[in-house]
Amino acid sequence: MFKKKRHLLPILLATFVSLQLFGQGTSKVINDITQLNPIKVNAIISPESTQEIIDAVKTHNGPVSVGGGRFSMGGQTATEQALQIDMRSFDSIIFFSKENKEITVQAGITWRKIQEFVDPYNLSVKIMQTYANFTVGGSLSVNVHGRYIGGGPIVLSVKEIKIILANGDLITASPTENKDVFYGAIGGYGGLGVIVQATLFLTDNDKVERTDKVLLIKEYKQFFVDNIRSDSLVVFHNADIYPNRYKKVREISYRKTPRAVTVSYRLKPHDKKYRFNKFAFKVVSEFPAGKWLRQHFMEPFLYMGKPVEWRNYEASYNVLELEPKSREKSTYVLQEYFVPIEKFDAFYPLMSCILRKNNVNVINISIRHAKQDPGTMLAWARTEVFAFVLYYKQGTTQANKEEVKKWTQQLIDASISCEGTYYLPYQIHATNEQFLKAYLNADNFFKLKKQLDPTNKFRNKLWDTYYK
Repeated sequence: MFKKKRHLLPILLATFVSLQLFGQGTSKVINDITQLNPIKVNAIISPESTQEIIDAVKTHNGPVSVGGGRFSMGGQTATEQALQIDMRSFDSIIFFSKENKEITVQAGITWRKIQEFVDPYNLSVKIMQTYANFTVGGSLSVNVHGRYIGGGPIVLSVKEIKIILANGDLITASPTENKDVFYGAIGGYGGLGVIVQATLFLTDNDKVERTDKVLLIKEYKQFFVDNIRSDSLVVFHNADIYPNRYKKVREISYRKTPRAVTVSYRLKPHDKKYRFNKFAFKVVSEFPAGKWLRQHFMEPFLYMGKPVEWRNYEASYNVLELEPKSREKSTYVLQEYFVPIEKFDAFYPLMSCILRKNNVNVINISIRHAKQDPGTMLAWARTEVFAFVLYYKQGTTQANKEEVKKWTQQLIDASISCEGTYYLPYQIHATNEQFLKAYLNADNFFKLKKQLDPTNKFRNKLWDTYYK
């Protein structure tokens, strides 16, 4: 009798988990930071242990989607009637070695939390995006990059990951162990499983000094090659293109320095209100002379002097500085395009022509640099590339969305014509043909997904669109 009851335990456990997930029977809506993509899911869970995630994946028969900070902008973290795994409570530090400059974390942790932990040891994250609010799992899933010279895709700073597959198996993946899963899951947008843990390489928290210079855009590539690319002291670098003429750029560089810091904070303060930043974005995007004022008054004032600060300070930006009072009638959105460095002079005239022709309300275009990807299946840096990060404002009506779709497809064609690609975390406007031209190894990723996830359990709007 006792043995029979014991055999019932797996069934009872599965029933209990199902009741926890679906007992209320009410729908939930998942949206991203743009507020353009509301998606009604069946249920949301916020696990705090690996076993909770395993149980949910194994017992749920419908689609499963995974989300973190929800900073992607096209539904990459959800699909209709899915079980949504919200990873933000899964945020512990598991292991740390100051000597080896390594840290192992749960995937729902934010970069800011890592920074707060490692800063007292005078260590810093090796590669991440500009803003520290993102979760590690989300950053790995889109294979982010930042402004790091000598860096590139985040995969270059990852020692190993642990991932839960569709059958509930928890496996370790690295460049030497289950390498196909490693190079598929990083940059795989949740299509292969749930990344639950990552071991990351750290680096020194150097003091850096800021310099800047305004130059013609046609001079920038040679300036970069001569002054930035091989300078081992440069830690951060980007160049901002000024709209609407797109003729000039301001390059901003942060170099290691022995000078004393002039900014006393180790990390950017949590309680900062960003009133000036928000006002500046409003002026630039809405006032008739806003873009001229930015170029000739705001930024010359902003970039006065040569401040010296800690690397961690410059790596701890908060997305709140970008957040408007409302996104109901208009919203700020990102896009990004990558071209080989030798194609820089071919791409930027095409880009600027498309943006002017379509009257795009561009706030900024930031030029970044990235090393070649080491082998992720959906690599956006098939060679050494320049990234063009486009930040713009659009209306929220359906007509507005159709206008954006039109010029976005034109920009994608322009990047492909220059042997480049576009970035997948943003609005899903590319045709299937454009996707396959930009991501030449997508078929191998899909074959791996079919092998690991034969019932297509792990879904979101990105893979609903392109995985047939």
